[in-house]
Amino acid sequence: MSETANLLRLFRVDQQIRGLRSRLTAAERFLTEQTRQGEDLSSRHATSAAQLKQLKAAGANHEGECARIETRMAALREQMNGARTNKEYSAFLNELNALKTQKEASEKLQLEAMEKVEQLQKTLTEIEASLTERKTIIAKAKSDRDAKEAEIKDRLNELTSQRETVKKEVDAGHARQLEDLMNRLGEEAMSHVEEIDRRNHEWSCGSCRMAVPPQTLSLIARGVLVNCPSCGCFLYTELDVVSKKLPKPKKGETLEA
Repeated sequence: MSETANLLRLFRVDQQIRGLRSRLTAAERFLTEQTRQGEDLSSRHATSAAQLKQLKAAGANHEGECARIETRMAALREQMNGARTNKEYSAFLNELNALKTQKEASEKLQLEAMEKVEQLQKTLTEIEASLTERKTIIAKAKSDRDAKEAEIKDRLNELTSQRETVKKEVDAGHARQLEDLMNRLGEEAMSHVEEIDRRNHEWSCGSCRMAVPPQTLSLIARGVLVNCPSCGCFLYTELDVVSKKLPKPKKGETLEA
C-alpha cells in the first residue's frame, strides 16, 4: 500500500476520532461556561451578603445613636423645667436644639441604610433564584457530559487502538505534518482531486479548487505523496487515471509535484 493510501487511512481514522471528541468537547465547553456563570453568581451573592451585613450594622448604629440622643433630650427637658434662671434655661434650650439637629441627621442616615438594606435584600433574592436555576443547569450539563463520555468511550478506545496500528504504517514526519494540517485545515487536511474535464485533462484540488496539472495527478495516482501547491493539503485520488492516457510532459518538464 502506498504512503498516500496509508496516510489517507490515518486521516479517516482521525476524522472519526475528532468527530466523536467534538461531541464531548461541545458538552464540556457548555458545562465549563455554566460552571463559570455559577461561580460568578456565587461571588456576587457573597459580596452582596457581606454588604448587607455591613448596612444592617450601620443602620443599627444610627438607631442606637438616635435612642441615645432622645434619652439626652428627655433629660434636658426635665432640666429645663427646673431651670432657675433665663441663662440656665437658654443653655439647656441651645443644647436641645443642637441635639435635635443631630437626631435628624442620624434618622436620615438610618432611613437611607434601611432603604439600601431593602434594595440589597431584593437583589440577594434575585441572585439566589438565579443561582438555584444555574445549579440545576450545571447538574444537567454534567449529566449530559458524563453520558456523552460514556457513549463514545468504547468506540473511541477502538478507534484509538486502530489509529496506533495504522500510524505504524505511516512515516513519522508525514504523520506529524498531517496532524499540523488537521489543526490548521480541519476536514480539508487531505482532499481528493476533482475531475473537471477528463478529455481536456482538467482536474482541481477538492479543497481550494485550484487546478491540478495532469503530471501531478499521475504522481498522486501512483501513490506519491503530494501537497496542493495552493492550500497545502495532502492530495489523493481514487480515479482510474493510471490506465488513461495523460499528455506527455513538455520539453524541460518533469513529473514532479
